[in-house]
Amino acid sequence: MEHATLAGGCFWCVEAVFNDVIGVETVESGYIGGHTDNPTYREVCSGDTGHAEAIRIGFDPEKVSYDDLLDIFFATHDPTQLNRQGNDVGTQYRSAIFPHDEAQRKAAEAAIERNAAQWPAPIVTTIEENGKWWDAEEYHQDYWDKEGQRNPYCMAVIPPKLQKLRKSFAARTKSQNPNPA
Repeated sequence: MEHATLAGGCFWCVEAVFNDVIGVETVESGYIGGHTDNPTYREVCSGDTGHAEAIRIGFDPEKVSYDDLLDIFFATHDPTQLNRQGNDVGTQYRSAIFPHDEAQRKAAEAAIERNAAQWPAPIVTTIEENGKWWDAEEYHQDYWDKEGQRNPYCMAVIPPKLQKLRKSFAARTKSQNPNPA
């Protein structure tokens, strides 16, 4: 299994998207890119810790490539919004890629170039050092499946992301291919 670490706004929303991708084995919500040890959700939400809400994906590269994960990432959030996604505003909601090695760094640079033409404004996604990862509190893990469908915020934001995923990447989704080869 390989890993990818991405930040694209609220981790509940990004997690819901990648949980439906064939080849993704695990998705964990957490915090990365800050200067406070063992930050809490409340601290990260204040914007004072420097962390991004992020997800760490465990994936099978035989079933989904890192490049494919990056293309899904760019298609399912707005990488042109600096330090925000929709109504979520602050550096904790920045669009960022945290490569695990030099090959992932080069792939991230290529993905930004490859996806730039799809957006009417420049991509502001940063490529940052893959520093210390902090797991988010347990109630954030698998939030969409456990609580999100009763949360008005999630119901407004996540279904359109899932629809875009399922339309643009239909062959790559678990929900539309329940028994992939």
